[in-house]
Amino acid sequence: MRRSMVLGATAALFFGCPRAFAQAPAPAPGLRSIAVLQIELLDEQDNPPTKAAQEVRLRDALLQLREELRARGLYRVVDAGATQALQESLRAQQEFFYRCDDCAAQVGKQLGVDLVMTPWVQKVSELILNFNVQIFDVAAGKVIFSKSVDMRGNADESWKRAVRYLVRDMAEKRSNNPGYGQ
Repeated sequence: MRRSMVLGATAALFFGCPRAFAQAPAPAPGLRSIAVLQIELLDEQDNPPTKAAQEVRLRDALLQLREELRARGLYRVVDAGATQALQESLRAQQEFFYRCDDCAAQVGKQLGVDLVMTPWVQKVSELILNFNVQIFDVAAGKVIFSKSVDMRGNADESWKRAVRYLVRDMAEKRSNNPGYGQ
């Protein structure tokens, strides 16, 4: 009886918490490197009560986006922190990174990555938001991929679902077309 309880508890831990035991897949050979920049917010609403929560959502969504891209094996995600000074300098000159291909090129060259992802959220209202990404190919010198996902509601869960859906959809399309998002 005691042995079956221990085995049952072990199985419950193992199968009930797969993330605790699962390891991220090793990057595939030839996987392109990507730097994911800070998520920018286009917010014409300027609603002071939501600002603090939005800053947390922006930070959490960025961490989630990087982790899900890595976990799905879509790219070899490189930390863009080494270019923080460059990014701050460029940000002082540009309103938004997604409108500045040269900004992505400079960051990409300094990091030595293949691709740079520029994510941004357009807040139309507290109910309607769009999560957008574009990928700039450093060697080609141009944007090679753009994607947008609609969000309903400015809440933690809607942001998480948007990032989850965006990456899952990219992975599914990549499985049918290996060049998707490349």
